[in-house]
Amino acid sequence: MATWITQVGERARARLTTARKGGPVPPFDTGPDEADVLLVHPASTVEDGIPRGIKVAGAWAWRVILFVLAAYLLLKLISTLRLVVIPVVVALLLAALLEPAAGRLRRHMKRSLAAAIVLVGGLIVVFGGLSVIVYTFIAQFDNLAEQVRGGLNEIRHWLSYGPLHISEQQFNDTVDRLQQQVTANRGALTAGALSTATTLGEVLTGFFLVLFTLFFFLRDGTQIWHFLCRLLPGPAQLPVARAGHYSWSTLVSYVRATVLVAFVDAVGIGTGLVVLRIPLALPLAALVFLGAFIPVVGATLSGTVAVLVALVTNGPVSALLVLAVVIAVQQLEGHVLQPLIMGRAVALHPLSVILAITTGVVVAGIVGGLVSVPLLAVGNTAVRYLARHPDGEPTPEGEPPGTEPADEDEGGGNGTVEAEKEQP
Repeated sequence: MATWITQVGERARARLTTARKGGPVPPFDTGPDEADVLLVHPASTVEDGIPRGIKVAGAWAWRVILFVLAAYLLLKLISTLRLVVIPVVVALLLAALLEPAAGRLRRHMKRSLAAAIVLVGGLIVVFGGLSVIVYTFIAQFDNLAEQVRGGLNEIRHWLSYGPLHISEQQFNDTVDRLQQQVTANRGALTAGALSTATTLGEVLTGFFLVLFTLFFFLRDGTQIWHFLCRLLPGPAQLPVARAGHYSWSTLVSYVRATVLVAFVDAVGIGTGLVVLRIPLALPLAALVFLGAFIPVVGATLSGTVAVLVALVTNGPVSALLVLAVVIAVQQLEGHVLQPLIMGRAVALHPLSVILAITTGVVVAGIVGGLVSVPLLAVGNTAVRYLARHPDGEPTPEGEPPGTEPADEDEGGGNGTVEAEKEQP
């Protein structure tokens, strides 16, 4: 073998020398010893007979399984620590709402004092509004009870003499059966009351945790985020830090836009209730304001409550008028406020919003439905930024990504696509 290698080397050097002199290059003759070289082929394996598509599908399958398992474990962890996770998320949303005011105060005073002033001011506004709502409800309770009794009698009369022709005996039998069901399930109701008491204790614990967390978010929010980013590997610190910066800008814009849209909904429906002389107009307007924080379905559900109150107290004509007011306000929100105000803050496809709300309600109830969409908006911004700027460079416009309209027709057609292609 060594002799054959030497001969091959000598022939190669001879060919190279002849080529440099410009003469004809003799054919490369490996000689008779080439037959002595053994060609070793790798042994066949089981994978040799598997098509490439199945190999790729299998590789994706176990990665998807690991992803689903990680998501399931994360949800289980969140469910176990919900008494901590939910207050922290709520405090984060409130911090996004109050941060502009705290930022202006920090320019003129110490951070602790600025955070305390904003926190106390927010509590005064919230509890002041709740006091007015409770006082209004108490003041109108007697009149409301009388109107409810009259409305129920009117409904009973309509059921008896209307198209359903339900007799008085049938109506009384239905009421008696309901009373028997309540008596038979008294133990379950008692257990539910104890569960409600436990839930009340959890709510109080979560409330004080929200206050405590909100204070430090307003005071040391930037320092907390920088500390968390320093725990990451070196190459990931800058991209994650900047992605968090743009995500925070998106969250602030989203919360501002949501508050403005909720305020317009509450004023519009509340004004209609006052004009139609519906009882509890102010509490119902406050309910509409709170319900509007759950996109798409929140204001509709709270408006349905207003329609039911109008039906019970003032009759079907008033209920239809209130329904018309609710529909008009919803149309104003869907066709004017959402594209004009919310579209500038974050652009999410309606299907993703509905799926996010449903998932949030299933996982964490009403609070989950409340926080699911802002979390989706924040994740949308972070993922888009990291996909386009993996090295952590700032965006050309200095604006957070993820505000392009989800529908191409809403974004001016090809202009949006061309703008996305121009970005690095």
